[in-house]
Amino acid sequence: MSIYKNKLSITILLFCIALASSLFFTDCSYTSKNETKLRQKFQVTYPIAIDTSYYNDYVSDIHSIRNVEIRARVKGYIETIHVDEGKMVKKGQTLFSISNQEYKEDVLKAKANLKNAIAEAKAAELDLQNIKILVEKKVVSKTEMEMAQSKLDALNANIEEAQSHEVSALLKLSFTEIKAPFDGVIDRIPNKVGSLIDEGTLLTTLSDNEEVYAYFNVSEKEYLDFASNVKEHSKKNDVSLILANNVEHSHKGNVETIEGEFDNATGSIAFRAKFANPEKILKHGSSGKIRLLKNLKNALVIPQKSTFEIQDKIYVFVVDDNNEIKMRSFIPKLRIPHLFIVESGLSSKDKIIYEGIQDVKEGMLISAEIVPLKTIITRLSQE
Repeated sequence: MSIYKNKLSITILLFCIALASSLFFTDCSYTSKNETKLRQKFQVTYPIAIDTSYYNDYVSDIHSIRNVEIRARVKGYIETIHVDEGKMVKKGQTLFSISNQEYKEDVLKAKANLKNAIAEAKAAELDLQNIKILVEKKVVSKTEMEMAQSKLDALNANIEEAQSHEVSALLKLSFTEIKAPFDGVIDRIPNKVGSLIDEGTLLTTLSDNEEVYAYFNVSEKEYLDFASNVKEHSKKNDVSLILANNVEHSHKGNVETIEGEFDNATGSIAFRAKFANPEKILKHGSSGKIRLLKNLKNALVIPQKSTFEIQDKIYVFVVDDNNEIKMRSFIPKLRIPHLFIVESGLSSKDKIIYEGIQDVKEGMLISAEIVPLKTIITRLSQE
């Protein structure tokens, strides 16, 4: 009888254990299903590779295509100023008149000396002809004729010297009328009428602003990228000029020349771009920024909205195969509108949180809603 009771007790115990186990696993299964239903849904996306372009800005100095200093070439007083500061002038237009009375007198003196030298030479020539006749008649020796010839040669040399003096005097006289060497704009005029000036005194500056040069420096890496782009497209890139008020100049420019060597101190090399300037908006000595277009192929991009910064590092939330959130840092190559171009740290296989990064944390389980990045980019470009 006791054996029967023991078996019954064991049977009842096993039944209770089986019932408890069944209830436990049923409850766990129910809880797991409820947790899955309660997981918060987030939009996620994958990085994609695209062909894109971006601009780099470089500080530039603007120079007129021609800019010259107008200086006095003779000493004297300024008698007349024929132009005003900031005005347009034409090639050959008179700008300044310098007192010229003494230079006129030098011209008259030089002309007189020339006439005198010519007269003396003519007299010596007649003497030589007469001596030749006498030599032929054997009245005088050939030595007399040679001496007369030498005298005539000396007087002819005096003529050449007098002619030189006349040309010099006329040239100095012409320097008293200072004319524009080309069409351009007059700069400041420091000396006024009546000022005594010396040879070499700066009178003004003349700028031809029909076209301008913009000089800017780029690094060696950027230079190599530019050179390969030029080689690939068989032409030089168009560039834009951003003025000091952040308005783009209405005419595109072209990179014309590159200096022959790098600056050892900065590791950069100078470029020169040329811009049309028919409205004369750009002036010599002004500044701006050159905007240079660069092309990128197969650039891996992610939305800027998916990123956040911690201690100078940039992170995203990556979703693994179990839909668990993990933080990951990456290195951006550059920032373009709405997107980061990835240098390293992410691949096209990584699934990242797009919307709601402020509501997630590492280790959290989520429900993922895949949104193609192309769709996101299209939507962002329309905003």
